[in-house]
Amino acid sequence: MELPKFLLGDNTDFPDAIFVIHTAFPRFIINLADDEIEWLEDFDKDDAEELLTEAEICIKEATEFYDKEIALYEE
Repeated sequence: MELPKFLLGDNTDFPDAIFVIHTAFPRFIINLADDEIEWLEDFDKDDAEELLTEAEICIKEATEFYDKEIALYEE
């Protein structure tokens, strides 16, 4: 099965949360309401610098994805 790069997540136990799930490496869930990130990967210390750069890009893309999806709902 091919998964989209980003998914929106919703849970009634977290009514104020706005979850975006990143399904490609590095996999993570970000709550855009407070920018908290839960990493779904284990990382080596050697990967730290590359991960920071990649994570910044992915987080920006996650926010853009959310904004695009919400704009479609509002139409």
